[in-house]
Parts: sequence; structure tokens; C-alpha cells
Amino acid sequence: QERMPQTPLFAAMFDSSSYNRNLYQSKEDNCGGLYYHDNNLLSGSLEALIQHLVPNVDYYPDRTYIFTFLLSSRLFMHPYELMAKVCHLCMEQQRLTEPGLDKNWNQKIAPKILQLLTEWTETFPYDFRDERMMRNLKELAQRIASGDEMYRKNVQQLLQNLIRKLSTVSQYEEVLAKIDATSTDRLTVLKTKPQSIQRDIITVCNDPYALAQQLTQIELERLNYIGPEEFVQAFVQKDPLDNDKSCYGDQKKTRNLEAYVEWFNRLSYLVATEICMPVKKKHRARVIEYFIDVARECFNIGNFNSLMAIISGMNMSPVSRLKKTWAKVKTAKFDILEHQMDPSSNFYNYRTALRGAAQRSLTAHSNREKIVIPFFSLLIKDIYFLNEGCANRLPNGHVNFEKFWELAKQVSEFMTWKQVECPFERDRKILQYLLTVPVFSDDALYLASYESESPENHVEKDRWKMLRFVSEI
Repeated sequence: QERMPQTPLFAAMFDSSSYNRNLYQSKEDNCGGLYYHDNNLLSGSLEALIQHLVPNVDYYPDRTYIFTFLLSSRLFMHPYELMAKVCHLCMEQQRLTEPGLDKNWNQKIAPKILQLLTEWTETFPYDFRDERMMRNLKELAQRIASGDEMYRKNVQQLLQNLIRKLSTVSQYEEVLAKIDATSTDRLTVLKTKPQSIQRDIITVCNDPYALAQQLTQIELERLNYIGPEEFVQAFVQKDPLDNDKSCYGDQKKTRNLEAYVEWFNRLSYLVATEICMPVKKKHRARVIEYFIDVARECFNIGNFNSLMAIISGMNMSPVSRLKKTWAKVKTAKFDILEHQMDPSSNFYNYRTALRGAAQRSLTAHSNREKIVIPFFSLLIKDIYFLNEGCANRLPNGHVNFEKFWELAKQVSEFMTWKQVECPFERDRKILQYLLTVPVFSDDALYLASYESESPENHVEKDRWKMLRFVSEI
């Protein structure tokens, strides 16, 4: 009985210099609706690409192809439509088998179809939150299971793993909703009696290294729940060859990605709130120095997302205008961090640091050294520009597969990073503070800032008057 090889780690799937594109094919450049150049699949009709995904007796698709096609196909059709086509092609193969060879077909092809379904459910489990997907999956799995006791066990295992993953993500979403509700409730209290509930970050955690570790906990947990498909679904538009509607016009399905972006914004506003709130100048200076140390520890850990959120919080106008406070701060360390995250030359310094962290991660012996948490907004921007910069289809209507190799390479690198387990112990008290303590809005930040250091010009004075008027209403 032939054993199907397991999916390798994502990093191994796409080696950095070129893709593992030597896919099963004939020598001609154009075969069966697929166009190759130097053994690289460049384009093909959607139908031919779907055919290429489905294994047969002599063939199993290359793993980089499976990942790339499942990732990008959603720009052209719903995953449940693709699943229906895959099921149909598998049934066709079985139907075309000579009578009496049914058992033979099952032995040769069933493990391959099972392997394809395993790869799909493990890498893109959120596709199966759709009832139609589940129906098709169960129908095909049932067909495989009917042939052999061993396949039945494998099918059960596959379905159990999938259901476990889906229930975990539902629980995570419930927790996020609770966290949002808690911080909203506390903000209401903060507005009515500010000092009564508000502690400050240094009393909760006076060790910058410990705070950086807990920030990394939050980052890795939230990263882990982002499905690779969310990067593509964030940019779904109408397919020009589809007269119907945009694939995901009904629902973009990017909630985990959005929750992660919201976390970045929350952390920035938390930093600004903590700095603007203390009445005394020396306290504010101490909080700034504390966050500079936290940011430096984040950089050393490889947590670039928290690092950037902290820097952006410190660069918000209500914070940066506190000149008397900043005069008391030793800023040399902050200047180094700002230099690392300098946006000029398309974030050249940051990209160099990220490459260094990624290299370290590849040869790492411990989870601590494997951590790479990219500056997420920039990662999304890179994927967005890649998507905008090239057409999904070529003038002849073929799918531009060359573009999707590049897209898959970027997303697969992220997939490797998000699978790292956090090596630091959780500290519930610190985590709860970071996730639920109320943070000021822009107006509240400006108001606190003007009350700490008086307005310096007419624009600031007018704004202060307006904010005080509104807050008293």
C-alpha cells in the first residue's frame, strides 16, 4: 500500500531562491490548457487548473501547487464551488473505471484524495465553516471510507481534527467579543470617575522585559488564528469573467485579520494614554522611558509588530507635543529604535532587521529564537500592492499563475512564523490589563495633553476650548 508523503513545513515548500514548480506535466509548453515555460507553470484556464489539483491513479499534485491554488482560487470562485468541482471530478474518475476494478481504483486513488482533503482541511480549515463545504467534504469522505476499514478511520480522524479546529476558533472569537465588551464598560466608568479605577502600567508590571514577553503572547496568539486565505479575501473584487457577483460580496471573512489590526491600534492608543495620563511631568517622562525599554525588548525578541505599535503611540501628536516632558527623557535609545523602523526607502532598515530575524528563525534550536512577528500593516500593504500591481487574468482569459506563486510565497512565510509556540509563561494579571484597560480616544488624549502642558498657539488653544466645552456637556 503506497503511503502518501506528508506536507512539509511551509518554509521548505517555497525555497527562497525559486519555487518548487516542477509540476507533473508533459514536455510541451502548453499542455491541457496549462502554459509552462522552463518547467514553470505560468498560466492556465481555470478548468485546467482545477483538473491539475485533482489526483489520479498516476499523479498527485505538487504541494506548493495545492497551497497556491487553494489560496488564490477564491479570487475566481467560492471554496464550496471548487469543492463541488473536485468532488465531481473524483466521482467521474470512479465512474470511468472499468466494472470490477472499483476496488482497485479505491486502493490506488483513495489515499491520494484523502491526502488532498487532509491538506485542504489543515491549511484552510475556515473554508469549512460553510455548510455547503462540509456537506461536500462528508460526501466525498464517505465514498472513500466505504471502500476500506483503514480509510474509514483516517476519514474519522480528518473530520475530528477539523471540527476541533473550528470549535477552537469559535471560542477565540467569543473571548475577543468579551474582551471588547469589558474594555467598553471600563471606559464608561473611566469617563465618570477617572482616578478611581485607573491604575498605570508600571504598577501592574514594572519590568519592561516581562511586558515585552506578555505583548509577544498576545501577538502570537492572535497571529495564530489568522487564516492564510484572509490575506486574499481582504482584496477580493469582482472577477471580470464572472457576470454574477464578486466572490465574497456577501461576506469578506477576514475577522481574525481585522482583530489583529485592531490590537495594533489598541496598543498604540494604550501607550499614548499611559503617557498622557499622569499629572506630574517626571511621571510622564518615566512612562516614556519605560516604553522605550519595552520597545527595545520587543525588537530583541523579534516582535516587530508591538515595537511599531509602541513607536506609533509615542509619535502621536498629543504625546509628541509634550516638549517639557520629552526634555526630561534620555532619548538616545528611542532614536535608535526610530531609525530601525524608519519608513524611508520603503522601510529598508526594518526589512533588513526582519530578514535577519527570519534567518535566525530558520536555524533556531529553541522557540525563543524562532519568533518572527512582522510589522503587520506593512505585510498587508506588500500583499495589497502585489495584488494591485498584476492582473489576476491574462488577456487570453487565463489565470495569471505567476502572480499567485509570488503571493503564495509571501503568505507561506507568514504561515511559518504564525506556527511558533510562545516560549514565555502567561501572566494573567498583565494580559488582562493590556487587553481590557480603557484607552483614551483622540479627543481625550488631546485634552489630557493640553492639561499636562498648556497649548502653545492659537490652533491648540481653540482646540482645547472646544474639547473642554464638549467634555462638560
